[in-house]
Amino acid sequence: MRVIKYVTSFIAFIAISSAANAEDHSQGKSDKPTLVIAISVDQFSSDLFSEYRSTFTGGLKRLTGGAVFPSGYQGHAATETCPGHATIMTGVHPGRAGIIANNWIDLDVKRADKTIYCAEDERIEGTSFGSITAATQGDYVASAWHLLVPTLGERLKTVSPDSRNMAVSGKDRAALMMGGNAPDMIFWWRGEGFETKQDGLMLPALPKFNADIKAMLAKPRAPIAVPAHCETRNRAIPVDADSAVGTYQFQRPENGASIFRASPDFDAAVLALAETMVANERLGAFAFTDILNIGLSATDYVGHAFGTGGVEMCINLSELDKNLGNFFDKLDKMERDYVVVLTADHGGHDLPERLNQQGAPEALRIDSEVSADGLNEVFYENRKLRKYGQIIYADSPFGDYYINRTLPTSLRGEVKAEAMAIMARNRQVEAVLDGAELAKMPMPTGPVEEWSLAERARTSFHPDRSGDFIVLLKKGVTPIATAMRGYVATHGSPWDYDRRVPILFWHAGISHFEQPLSVQTVDIAPTLASLIGLKVSEGEFDGRCLDIDGGVEDNCR
Repeated sequence: MRVIKYVTSFIAFIAISSAANAEDHSQGKSDKPTLVIAISVDQFSSDLFSEYRSTFTGGLKRLTGGAVFPSGYQGHAATETCPGHATIMTGVHPGRAGIIANNWIDLDVKRADKTIYCAEDERIEGTSFGSITAATQGDYVASAWHLLVPTLGERLKTVSPDSRNMAVSGKDRAALMMGGNAPDMIFWWRGEGFETKQDGLMLPALPKFNADIKAMLAKPRAPIAVPAHCETRNRAIPVDADSAVGTYQFQRPENGASIFRASPDFDAAVLALAETMVANERLGAFAFTDILNIGLSATDYVGHAFGTGGVEMCINLSELDKNLGNFFDKLDKMERDYVVVLTADHGGHDLPERLNQQGAPEALRIDSEVSADGLNEVFYENRKLRKYGQIIYADSPFGDYYINRTLPTSLRGEVKAEAMAIMARNRQVEAVLDGAELAKMPMPTGPVEEWSLAERARTSFHPDRSGDFIVLLKKGVTPIATAMRGYVATHGSPWDYDRRVPILFWHAGISHFEQPLSVQTVDIAPTLASLIGLKVSEGEFDGRCLDIDGGVEDNCR
């Protein structure tokens, strides 16, 4: 069956009428790159990078010819999308950035739904991320208001007002956490097209771009041919009595928009829009430096829907490699002097049903009692506390747990101690950490791979937003009690399969080298700052500048 390829079937339909805008309009020369491209591939773990590296022939192959750090780390315990993206272009840990998780609980918020989404602005009345649906993405107001520190693009604009700081992603939280509070232009997918809530400039090409996507999604999509190196992974894995994963090739029926996100075409669309932004807005065409943040989300959706070990992920990464190669080729034709960094917001863990067949019998799904609901039932039954309403709050089985603040002070202390003890006894829980004790800890130093669980949790702990206690699950426990369509595997643990991510830097003429020692994603912003000559005061970053020159020179001096 004919394969629908990105180059011929997707980029072509967003051809820009103002092609002249793609020409180089440089005003003077500079020894600094005029365009920074920061790419985050959601859920692209070091394990996946290592497993598929030998198969790359496109954009990912190009990046492996630069400065390669295969043991990058998202050092924190809350390995979720929002905290991970918050580290990349701020250079600080999530706790300092205020982005402790994708969702947390705010018991003081004046609405019934106390769950706060990291990229919403709950100050706006009548909005709540809790109303999210696949079609509408909820009625919340997307915002980077919760991000407490500036991004690199925001820092750059304070000293170079002409510089542009832009972002585009499949997810609002990726675009917002990398772009910051005041990007010049920002877009993300919102169910039926890319849109923005950013006041000011609007991309003229966007309406046609979205119309072309809608037309594409109205047509059926043929399966993607299975590459030869993916054949051994093309095997069905039952996840319940009625469904299995492991053989899907991303075919879509007519009007198949609902499954668009969990496909390589989703990243193709983001890269196509990124290329449009560079061309139409002439990013990197002048003597000053512009920054374009790109969040590629399909790998995460594929990982959640099908796991990381099947033919779906294999096909997805093969297509990602091709799509990135096409994107870089487009930039080359524009003759921009650009530097690229590619990393990930977190890693990921395969579904336990497949891991059980691959020598990991300890991989299992979480028990239902590991939850706030389970704890509440204990306190209702044993302590007769139902009159206080909900006693324990949490957004998920792992991470932050909160105690009802209306309880009498002495009772709150007793409930907290008892809840922590109950959780600590559970066979699927590795550690239960006291929030008050974490708040007293300094930020960890030394090799990130040697940090204790408490140190990992400390870097994603914020005293005003984090829970009264933190629950960390044992290695191999998937915090999804029952697999369902589109959600069979996940991430979020303090373990290295979720923490380790590749960090790749590339610039024309760069001397290739590979540094296997550990570095961190908080090192990316200070490194990019050094490359573009942006001076930042000591202590502003949690990370350090990485010397990626590869020779006797040192870009960090």
